[in-house]
Amino acid sequence: MQTDNTVDGLWQRFKQDGDREARDRLVVHYSPLVKFVAGRVRSGLPPAVEQADLVSDGVIGLLDALDKFDPERGLQFQTYAVSRIRGAMVDGLRAADWVPRSVREKIRDINTAQSELERSLGRTPNDTEVAARLGISVRDLRKIYSQTAHTSVVSFEAVLDEEETPRATTDLPGADDNIPPGFLSAVRELPERDQVVVALYYWERLTLAEIGQVLGVSESRVSQLHSRATLALRRKLLQAAG
Repeated sequence: MQTDNTVDGLWQRFKQDGDREARDRLVVHYSPLVKFVAGRVRSGLPPAVEQADLVSDGVIGLLDALDKFDPERGLQFQTYAVSRIRGAMVDGLRAADWVPRSVREKIRDINTAQSELERSLGRTPNDTEVAARLGISVRDLRKIYSQTAHTSVVSFEAVLDEEETPRATTDLPGADDNIPPGFLSAVRELPERDQVVVALYYWERLTLAEIGQVLGVSESRVSQLHSRATLALRRKLLQAAG
């Protein structure tokens, strides 16, 4: 009897018969998803983070997605798998814990300043106002945004307390994810350019360099805008979650 090696046939052999060869073939078939997600995640990280490490973690996510996916539910596997591949990469980044304490402290300081200014101004503060509250120059503030840009993938991890224990986690949704309550309203409160960066990066899946071309600014400036936007959104979502 001829073996059915179509994608549907491989799924049937794997899920109904537990065929490990079929599973291996599915891994090979869907492996480009891992490289795609790794490329998206890598675009917001510093040079110190290796693409190979992201791919390695992403393969773990792909294997988990294959094991847990139910073809009978009528969902697209690609949609199901991408979020789990990305989640495995984020877990790997968190486990590595390469965010220095000094950067965490700067994130806390910025969040505190932005929160205080929002209450007094009734709107999202601009860079000049945040820098003045922190007692630094706008240039130095933007340097901090650049330093914290590598937190973009885990940028909605809650501000850590003094024991470095996360209080909550709120991830920014991708194009295929369910949008959490209050997210769109939080985005609309951002400065217009930040809204554009969020939309292009997370929903249109453009890289930071591509967004820079759209906005007519450098990739490093886009990275600063992205960091500013994600810090503000994280704070707003955590406040809304209460």
